[in-house]
Amino acid sequence: MQIKTKAIVISALKFQEKSLIVKCFTLSSGLKSYIVRDAFSSRRGSSKIAYFQPLTIIEIEAVHKNKGTLENFKEVKIASPFHSIHSDIFKSTMVLFLSEILHHSIHEEEKNESLFTFLETALHWLDQHDEISNFHLILMLETTKYLGFYPDKSDIDMPFFEMIEGVFTPFHAVSSLTEHETQLFKKLIQLKFENGQKIFHVIERQVLLKILIDYYSFHLDGFKRPKSLDVLKEVFS
Repeated sequence: MQIKTKAIVISALKFQEKSLIVKCFTLSSGLKSYIVRDAFSSRRGSSKIAYFQPLTIIEIEAVHKNKGTLENFKEVKIASPFHSIHSDIFKSTMVLFLSEILHHSIHEEEKNESLFTFLETALHWLDQHDEISNFHLILMLETTKYLGFYPDKSDIDMPFFEMIEGVFTPFHAVSSLTEHETQLFKKLIQLKFENGQKIFHVIERQVLLKILIDYYSFHLDGFKRPKSLDVLKEVFS
């Protein structure tokens, strides 16, 4: 089956000597993995590699056999080039971290157009703005809407957030945030990209990042702590 679609690059892994295995979140078909043969074997190949940097938005033509094996690209091009994401150390570090989060979060080979559109819009926002300190926190929280475990805000006035059920409660349980952590979490829930980049201090961001990683771990089987987490903390400290 021949497909033409936009795709967001989730990961690219060197395979054998000359090839790449590229995992993409596609608009048409959800998560797909492709093999790029001879990616490292020529000057032309090196230009191919540039297409597969973390969270690059590409347009592809591909043959999907849908048999659980690696698919093949027929053509790849940049759908909308970024101007700052891959050249700005803060943005590129954030994008590397977020690509790992998505790698461990998105598993379905089925269309999720709303999640794709959200991620595409968010990445363009990141590319076009300079105040980005809390971007990764907001994106991680908003992504839970599309993954099925966004916090239930119906009792948001309660003092504790219980992580397993994803609800606000009057009582502190083993799996609850502290009252202080809950207050920070409530602040995060109210934020949008355009109005929430200066509200937290460094330590508060680190607390919220731990909360979000723990929250993902509670709700996603096999979710792993991103290897780039320490680099992110270092760059944004």
